Amino acid sequence: MQSFIRVFVALVVVVAYAANGRAADEPRRPDIIFILVDDLRWDELGCTGHPFAKTPNIDRIAQEGMRFRNAFTSAPLCSPSRACLLTGQHVSHHGILDNTNRSEHSHKLQTFPLALQKSGYDTAYIGKWHMGNDDSARPGYDRWVSMKGQGTSFDPLLNVDGQQVEHEGHTTDVLNRYAAEFVSAGGEGTKPMCLYLAHKALHPELIQRDDGSITDPDAKDFMPAKRHEKLYENAAVPRRLNVLDDLTGKPALQRRIEGLPRLGSATGTSDKTVRDRQRMLAAVDEGVGQLFAALEKAGRLDDAIIILTSDHGYWYGEHGLSVERRLAYEEAIRIPLLIRFPSKIAAGQTHDAMALTIDLAPTVIELTESDPLPKARMDGRSLVPLFGGEAPNDWRKAFRIEYNTDTVFPRVLTMGYRAIRTERWKYIRYLDLDGMDELYDLREDPYEMRNVIGEAPNAETVAKLGKELDALGEGR
Repeated sequence: MQSFIRVFVALVVVVAYAANGRAADEPRRPDIIFILVDDLRWDELGCTGHPFAKTPNIDRIAQEGMRFRNAFTSAPLCSPSRACLLTGQHVSHHGILDNTNRSEHSHKLQTFPLALQKSGYDTAYIGKWHMGNDDSARPGYDRWVSMKGQGTSFDPLLNVDGQQVEHEGHTTDVLNRYAAEFVSAGGEGTKPMCLYLAHKALHPELIQRDDGSITDPDAKDFMPAKRHEKLYENAAVPRRLNVLDDLTGKPALQRRIEGLPRLGSATGTSDKTVRDRQRMLAAVDEGVGQLFAALEKAGRLDDAIIILTSDHGYWYGEHGLSVERRLAYEEAIRIPLLIRFPSKIAAGQTHDAMALTIDLAPTVIELTESDPLPKARMDGRSLVPLFGGEAPNDWRKAFRIEYNTDTVFPRVLTMGYRAIRTERWKYIRYLDLDGMDELYDLREDPYEMRNVIGEAPNAETVAKLGKELDALGEGR
């Protein structure tokens, strides 16, 4: 009888591991903590050299891991970029083309959390989905906490696993609490975890209609938690040299748009807005600290992969711009990217290879040894070969940027484009604006203040870049 019981128990254990897709003697796969901060510029963190930002917990990811100094989004617009992060695909392949209501299509995305869930991970999506206003759960998540559209900065109404739940307090704090609770609960189990935390911060307060359009484009206040309202009150706001750009050579930006002022120093971002964004970031940083504490308490910190990034940047008045972050200039396309994984990344590293939003999905798939979804052919490359500090000889030297005109902001209504950025050049080809294309020599003009497309010596460069841009758009 005892022999029979021992055999029965052994069979139960084998079946249990088989059901989870893992052998009994295999080590537990790493937990994934993916933190997406909305609209965060690459230079807004303490670890990236910001003169007054205090982000000690975010900086810890860089100090104990790797900071990518040349990380970019290939689609500087919220909804398309979020789909790039989740799928590893270019916009033209995942189909989230703009910020209009694409709720139905977003339910069909082949995302890396869905792949991890199928391979045995306990998965959670907490925060702002923003691919349509629909707040219902998407496939791939065991835990779902999200908001309609942009959500609100205070007292959010959240869809919590299918139930509409009212909350009090700052939205960042509420999301932080849900995230820490998920990690703490998962830490008591045996399954690996995948948390995708998508903050509303640092986004302004915007109210969207069901079609994704904005009811009041001027209602763009950034609203920090009450305890942070006076933070950095007397700090001098840093500005880049191109806030002085007079837009010579930029006919696309010089156009007169009915009902809007000409771009210039008066149309840029105010000091108060810059400080309020940093004040909102303070609560995000506190949440990162809470996640570190939860992982450490569960004894899972050293085995966790922590990734922090953004969907795109923001304007601080560069080229006279403020809210129209869809354009291909550096301030919109450059993003922070920090990855901590002690078993594969030595502490305190930096890397200068070009890393893209589309690279993160294949990176997570490789690190978790998950099987990609059958239909999820990814355009990005895993960043794992970069973790040792070097880069393969065939690593990318250029990438494609795309924006499809949408209906939210009038100034960029007809400014759809395809662009290519290499280590030296940026060529912007507008789709609907004849004779307004732009070329910048980033080595000589890192602030993109001198459009050299009309200079005779650059005709060959434009032709070459145009062919390379077309080639990048053809295949995967």
